[in-house]
Amino acid sequence: MSSARHDRAADAAPAASPAEMSPSSQPVEPAAPGGLGERDRLILALEGRTFRYVGAKERAIREEIGISKVAYYVRLNALLDEPEALRAAPAVVHRLRARRTSGDGPAAADGGTRVA
Repeated sequence: MSSARHDRAADAAPAASPAEMSPSSQPVEPAAPGGLGERDRLILALEGRTFRYVGAKERAIREEIGISKVAYYVRLNALLDEPEALRAAPAVVHRLRARRTSGDGPAAADGGTRVA
């Protein structure tokens, strides 16, 4: 049985180099103890930017960070509760925390319920 496992491992394609990988499959630098990882820093930097056109932010999320917009917003929401994110980008974190807890966001404008 171990020879069958060995054969399957030998038949597997060699791992691609980081330059050949797509952005979503590139390994992300792990967070240092007490610090933010590379992806988290990219998310905070992207939130600090402004976008002129509809869909430009979603496109930047896909192309620059390499994750879906749903995964982006889930991670962003978790980042807002982390002290490391507050130390890294205090203005962005405070602005987003205020927006998250305020009643005058897009959901309030259309009468929908809002989940923080």
